[in-house]
Amino acid sequence: MTVLDLVQRWTAAEQGNDADALDQVLADEFVGVGPFGFVLNRSQWLARFGQGLENQAVAVEDAQVHGHGGAAVVIGVLDQHTTHQGKDSSGRYRVTIVAVGDGDDQRVAAVHIGPLHDPRSGPPDLSKLRPAA
Repeated sequence: MTVLDLVQRWTAAEQGNDADALDQVLADEFVGVGPFGFVLNRSQWLARFGQGLENQAVAVEDAQVHGHGGAAVVIGVLDQHTTHQGKDSSGRYRVTIVAVGDGDDQRVAAVHIGPLHDPRSGPPDLSKLRPAA
């Protein structure tokens, strides 16, 4: 299995709202960062489907794989059509996926989903991220 095969298994499990399939894909020490900055451990990530998360479509586009010994970092664009507790949280986000292991033993160790800035609108105003003096 390639790293991109693993990413496909992850997206299929997410799109299918299938915690059992996702359980087979995530590493034991998995950590995930959602699009609004929340950090979840493995059991919390798996529990999202029972807490009102419903994915209608999930895809990773423009995936670039960067190998690092026994790990790989995949950077791409996550396109998701999703509701959480009835509220639309669909969007296009920057996604970073860390895969560990080799061959059929590969697992997703981390996922970070964050804002995708449109470069045509100029650089983001980083001063808003700094605490006021």
